[in-house]
Amino acid sequence: MEKKDENREQWRKKREYILAAAGNVVGIGNVWRFPYLCYKNGGGAFLLPYCIFALLCGAPVFLMETVIGQLMQEGSATCWTKLCPLAQGTGFSVIMVQLYARLYSIVLAWALLYLIYCFRDPLPWTTCSNPWNTGRCQIRAVNSGNLTANWTSHKSSVSEFWERGVLSMSRGIEEVGSVQWELLLCLLASWVICYFCIWKGVRSTGKVVYFTAVFPYVMLAVLLVRGLTLPGALQGVKYYLYPDPSRLADLQVWLEACTQVLFSYGVASGAMITLGSYNKVKNNCYRDSLWLCALNSCTSFVAGFAVFSSLGFMAHEQGMPINMVVESGPGLAFIAFPQAVTMMPLPQLWAACFFIMLFLLGLDTVFAGLETLTSSVIDMFPGQMRRPWRREIFLIFFCSFCFLIQISLTTQGGVYLFQLFDYYGSNGACLLFVCLVECVAVGWAFGADRMCDMVEDMTGQRPWLIFKLCWRYITPLICTVCFICSFLDSQPLTSSGGHVYPDWAYRLGWVITISPVVPVPIWAVVKMCLTEGTFRQVRAPKHPSVEERSLNETEMISESI
Repeated sequence: MEKKDENREQWRKKREYILAAAGNVVGIGNVWRFPYLCYKNGGGAFLLPYCIFALLCGAPVFLMETVIGQLMQEGSATCWTKLCPLAQGTGFSVIMVQLYARLYSIVLAWALLYLIYCFRDPLPWTTCSNPWNTGRCQIRAVNSGNLTANWTSHKSSVSEFWERGVLSMSRGIEEVGSVQWELLLCLLASWVICYFCIWKGVRSTGKVVYFTAVFPYVMLAVLLVRGLTLPGALQGVKYYLYPDPSRLADLQVWLEACTQVLFSYGVASGAMITLGSYNKVKNNCYRDSLWLCALNSCTSFVAGFAVFSSLGFMAHEQGMPINMVVESGPGLAFIAFPQAVTMMPLPQLWAACFFIMLFLLGLDTVFAGLETLTSSVIDMFPGQMRRPWRREIFLIFFCSFCFLIQISLTTQGGVYLFQLFDYYGSNGACLLFVCLVECVAVGWAFGADRMCDMVEDMTGQRPWLIFKLCWRYITPLICTVCFICSFLDSQPLTSSGGHVYPDWAYRLGWVITISPVVPVPIWAVVKMCLTEGTFRQVRAPKHPSVEERSLNETEMISESI
């Protein structure tokens, strides 16, 4: 690893960092996962474990990662060198998590394709006279449809559009089938957009986030107002929040609440370390982190009203129980909600608003992940990567590589592969493990008291005592228990249509789950064997103080002037 170049980019304005961080933490999961989990796991009662884990896991780790990035002025791969070298394997685990997460770019392609179809009149998923429709198609189905085709019963027109028009789904992951060219072109367009969002680093990202981070909130507000004024909206909200305290006795409810907090807060993915590393050393990251955590949870909560008011309206119009129209994940975004907007006046307008919001929510998260990977490579090889145009050239090759890999997701069997990576790559186990290692490294190896001192030196405010207790005791304990339970309670993946995956797919799934965990112990063992000195010296070497880093920052500015 080469000697690091101290000439690191920084945000031009404070609000650029706030918008970029808000765009990263407020993503698709706030819209298509949190409302469904709240409904599924006890309604209003689910908010109790969610809030507990947000306070004891989400906010402490969010603050810790932001402080690490801002203090070390390095990305997630190399920041552990001076903080806790034994934990540097965490940086490589984060890289693997981010590489798997790039497969979610296909969601941008789906949203973009739907957005293009929104300009047709009538909307193509509102009729049964299209080339992809079968004799089983009906305009309004007796149920909301499933992600995998049900080959024996009637299907709604919106389900057939999703399964046969957009995906042209095969019968299983073994049948790869042909590439869907419209979807492939949308995927290419999505990657081109992502590239130009970050090709100049924070200089381009800082400008893009003014639109990509703000506009989804405008769309969400519009959809919220519209949804709450529809007939049956209150019934939908009731199902969303109706408390079922008995569900709190179910361990699975608490496990899902914990993993949802980690996902929605964007922790253990390296993104917050990377975004924080572009701050000035004396930035008040303590205050920023608290506000961003509150914004994330409030957005998830409000999004539930927008989603369930529309689903309540759809159930009211079709005369069926609302539990028949509730979906999670792609089923909500590409089946249930599109069907709901078809029953509203001006359906093209509301459908366009929804898919613009969905695309921009996903875009913010994708280019934050790309920035994390790019920053890691630049920090590992600064002498080469910080030369003119090296970053742009690297990004071209990396985005092209990701695009070529994701061509498999545009095939007829691609959605099954997406489900496999989504289920095993986002089951929370790897995020829980990374959070555990980070807390142990900071709370015990580096020292929770020292971390509190650093926060006070940088911001002028000492963190509340609860943060110190979380870094040392509470958060590691919660992550350990949930990590173990995630394996004990794991179930084999089956698609919503009952498709059973072959044995090789399950083995691949476990490789996806375990692979981000492996670098941590391997790196620690190798480091212990090859490094001279005592265990204490290896785990927490001397590092520059906040004052020294602030002085270096001043010298850099003076030299540039």
